[in-house]
Amino acid sequence: MLKRWRWSVGVMVLLGCAGTPSYWQRGSEVFFGRQGEEVWVQGPWPAVHPSSNVDEVIDQLCPAVMALDLAQAKDYGREYCGVLYSLGNGEYSASWPSPLGRTRLVGTDQRRKSCSVPGSVRDDRGDVSILADFHSHPWFPSKMSREDRWAESQRWTLRIQFDSGCTLTKLIPYKGERRPGEVYLRRDKAWKLIGYIHEGDKDMGFVTPVEED
Repeated sequence: MLKRWRWSVGVMVLLGCAGTPSYWQRGSEVFFGRQGEEVWVQGPWPAVHPSSNVDEVIDQLCPAVMALDLAQAKDYGREYCGVLYSLGNGEYSASWPSPLGRTRLVGTDQRRKSCSVPGSVRDDRGDVSILADFHSHPWFPSKMSREDRWAESQRWTLRIQFDSGCTLTKLIPYKGERRPGEVYLRRDKAWKLIGYIHEGDKDMGFVTPVEED
């Protein structure tokens, strides 16, 4: 059974919406923070075991994140953002997830959560190469949003998103390449192609669904 990762925060600065810490600290360990405009995260996250198969790492993300505070609290919840990375040794690790971001009101009664995609990982074991970012939504069902699919929001080779029901979506944006982006849904330990983002639609993240056979 996953432990809930809770600590008393030694030092806390509030940014964005109330209740979101700028960093967590356990003893001398700090797990995420800001450096200028960039969010950084510590790695590896011990709740997710590294693997040479990145899908094995991805499959661990949702249960681990959903054990965090407010990860399933819907309108009162938090989004968490992290990255998947390697040290050039053939294994992939997950960073600690960060809730740094803000809550925005949309209309009269809808709230949109957001967390900032980390720009760097601090791992004392070696130089880091980031493959993907991941983030959670505190609702179910909740698909990858249009903003999540915008070309300008893509930083890494892959983007992974999941809701509180652990429905996993993968985006391969192929940013800057003359080929369509691809959207996949995780089903039965396999990725099912569900849509394309054609070159002319990448700026706005519009998905053309794949027709079922």
